[in-house]
Amino acid sequence: MAYTTPSGVITLDRATDDRESIGSRKDYHALNALLNIYDCDGRIQFDQDREAVRQYFLQHVVPQTVTFTGLRERLQWLVENDYYEAEVIDQYPWEFVEGLFTGVQSYGFRFQTFLGAFKFHTSYALKTFDGKGYLEKFEDRVAMTALFLGRGDEALATNFANEMISGRFQPATPTFLNAGKKQRGEFVSCFLLRLEDNLESIGRGINSALQLSKRGGGVSLLLTNLREQGAPIKKIEHQASGVVPVMKILEDSFSYANQLGARQGAGAVYLHAHHTDVMRFLDTKRENADEKVRIKTLSLGVVIPDITFELAKNNEAMCLFSPYDVERELGQPMSDISITENYREMVDNPRIRKTSIPAREFFKTIAELQFESGYPYVVFEDAVNRASPIPGWINMSNLCSEILQVNTPSTYDPSIGYETVGKDISCNLGSLNIAEAMSSPDLGHTVETAIRGLTAVSDQSDNSSVPSVANGNARSHAIGLGQMNLHGFLGSQGIAYGSPEGVDFTNIYFYTVAYFCVRASNRLAIERGVTFDGFDESDFATGVYFDKYVDRVWEPETTRVRDLFASAGIDIPTAADWTELRESVMEHGLYNQNLQAVPPTGSISYINHSTASIHPVAAKIEIRKEGKLGRVYFPAPGMTDDNAEFFEDAYEIGYEKIIDTYAAATQHVDQGLSCTLFFRDTATTRDINKAQIYAWRKGIKTLYYIRLRQDALDGTGIEDCVSCTL
Repeated sequence: MAYTTPSGVITLDRATDDRESIGSRKDYHALNALLNIYDCDGRIQFDQDREAVRQYFLQHVVPQTVTFTGLRERLQWLVENDYYEAEVIDQYPWEFVEGLFTGVQSYGFRFQTFLGAFKFHTSYALKTFDGKGYLEKFEDRVAMTALFLGRGDEALATNFANEMISGRFQPATPTFLNAGKKQRGEFVSCFLLRLEDNLESIGRGINSALQLSKRGGGVSLLLTNLREQGAPIKKIEHQASGVVPVMKILEDSFSYANQLGARQGAGAVYLHAHHTDVMRFLDTKRENADEKVRIKTLSLGVVIPDITFELAKNNEAMCLFSPYDVERELGQPMSDISITENYREMVDNPRIRKTSIPAREFFKTIAELQFESGYPYVVFEDAVNRASPIPGWINMSNLCSEILQVNTPSTYDPSIGYETVGKDISCNLGSLNIAEAMSSPDLGHTVETAIRGLTAVSDQSDNSSVPSVANGNARSHAIGLGQMNLHGFLGSQGIAYGSPEGVDFTNIYFYTVAYFCVRASNRLAIERGVTFDGFDESDFATGVYFDKYVDRVWEPETTRVRDLFASAGIDIPTAADWTELRESVMEHGLYNQNLQAVPPTGSISYINHSTASIHPVAAKIEIRKEGKLGRVYFPAPGMTDDNAEFFEDAYEIGYEKIIDTYAAATQHVDQGLSCTLFFRDTATTRDINKAQIYAWRKGIKTLYYIRLRQDALDGTGIEDCVSCTL
């Protein structure tokens, strides 16, 4: 293959004279598979996976990489041939651009695992339009992302590059995938749209979902306000079709629209537990559901208030209400009121149509469906709203259940044009690697750099195709700084996940990060002279948000955790620090309405060499299916043969310790945390019900997937060497 450039013809590098011959090379896929087999000494074959990385580069990456005579020629060619955006590079002097690329290259980055290298080159690296040649190394992707986020600020771009190449900060997939590319989607991870009870809103919502999906974002939609099946239309009874037909349309829409094939369209829908159609909604996920109503790929989430748990505790019936009647009687859409506070009034109101089911039967149904499919996600409505510092009512979440923000409705004319533009939600995400962050020369600087990077994503996002999303983003500047590699860090330090030391560390780490997040956003507000819309009515402006930090002492409860922070040189914020910050925030404000959200972190965990999010590993050696390559094996980051006992898998750890860990973090996160619960193959629906109740009592805001172990492995996922078993 050859590519014409101003200086001649560029060919793919197929030279082998300075490397071993093809015939003597080992297959990188087979080498990676040896991770799943103990050697004759009973040790995990980490060295074989490292060799798989080397062979992958020798056999695949290097021969398929387009070579250039120098950086200037490379960037010029990529711009002229519509691979890179010239504006991203041209906003800096050439000497700085050259120095930034040279700096990240000199760092000496190496992929730690085969899956990390494979994921990057398969899913992130810029390729020739025919898909046959690589145009970027990891360092190039870091440099272009840093230039994009820096927006001409050399110091800021340098900070971004340093935090990314060191692995301390990793932007979410849409940002890292698209930054600086000419042919790209948007930089935002996902979007949240609310639908109102009219066909104009439904039609506009479907169109918006298509527009956002083709740009690479996951989209969730709120269905709570749609009138139930059999409700009247124009006073004619039994005319409405309910929420299920809308779900079917959305499912087909997401399967059609994707980001140039790079990311498949993905959607979720949320419905309130007390909506009349809730059982029909849930039944769409049953394995034996009629194909006319069965939902296969659309994700489902249910919003559950405290009153539902109280009714189940007392073995009472729960009333399901007509949202059509609720809005007429209470003057607000059903999604915007507290069902817990208004429940008795709604029950007693004869003008609100209602049906009833046993509350315990409702929870049993949820557990059965989660047992079968992992769905639905759960939003604990009152826990979410009690913890929110922002005025307004939160009524849904996103595709991964960690985004919790206030929305407001839009209204439309008959041609589906906007009469009033409401406030929908976009998710600007990125995550810190906890292990690397704890090794940062300055954790506060690392957090602030990440906050500024995510703010740059928000500031540069173009959501003009969906004005309600653009309006929400412009008014809120909301971001979500996440975390990953908690289990990897704890295990590397000889601390068991969910142990007293593990929970203590989680609490103090998130406490410390929360302080630095608020401080960074306050500094942005001071610099720009701008606060998020609605700041004056928030708990930040009144100072209420800071009460829990000023009125008590937060410090490690265990010597081990105290020593970890001391040895890392991290000063844990004091009540005096929080008091000073409170005064500055009340005077100058915050730029960002929301600051933290912990996503599940999929692909970015592999390329960053991190355990996913803050949940425990699913196995010491994770098995993934990667397209035509088939099974690929990924060793738990931070694990060695000497500390493997601290990498007990999530199924064996149990839901209590996972929930305890998430509860410790939740109290310091203004949005949500994507919390997956894992169960052994002996679990019953009763066990899932018990976990839901435990999570609710511990103040967890949302639950993501429910996972049941599907095999009979001992939890390691590793087999014995064949030669040792003969």
